[in-house]
Amino acid sequence: MVGAFVGATVVVLLQFVRLRDRRLLLLAAMFAFQAQALAREWYDVWRDVFQAGVCAAGLGLLVALSPRHPPPSAPPPPASAEPPASSPADASPPDPAP
Repeated sequence: MVGAFVGATVVVLLQFVRLRDRRLLLLAAMFAFQAQALAREWYDVWRDVFQAGVCAAGLGLLVALSPRHPPPSAPPPPASAEPPASSPADASPPDPAP
């Protein structure tokens, strides 16, 4: 099982090199911490430390992937750009042909 998490870490790091998206580093940290935690014995204190690292990286990934909303005090964007209304004086009938 540790090998699967190590392999997932390598794949995510290769994707990071290809895409340069920093959020992938949090995912790679999650996989690496989980691999370290699974490699430890159940009585080892470091197992709990690495499990806490998995939780912290997961929460960081949640924040990184959350959509950003504008603050409520910001004015709403304009709905649509309507052309200005023309006055009746502008609408003259076409000249009759002589």
